[in-house]
Amino acid sequence: MFVVLLRFSDNKPTAAQHMAGHQEWIQRGLDDGVFLLVGSIQPGLGGAVLAHNTSPEDLRKRVDEDPFVAQDVVTAEIIEIAPGMADERLSFLL
Repeated sequence: MFVVLLRFSDNKPTAAQHMAGHQEWIQRGLDDGVFLLVGSIQPGLGGAVLAHNTSPEDLRKRVDEDPFVAQDVVTAEIIEIAPGMADERLSFLL
């Protein structure tokens, strides 16, 4: 599984221009079963995505397709986690 951190860059003021495409990108990730959770990094620092069911290479390609990443609204950091233990509600991640 992966945590994707999307931290705002100096180009944050252009976010509104790319918001529709960014939201479509999020919805595609949810529809494809890759994104489990998407939310904001508080207080207004960017966003985060919990992802699974993909390879590191495929996730990098997907992240690079985000208009926010492509237009340097955010910088992306992908953290890979090898799950070892989980609450039974998240056992599908093991």
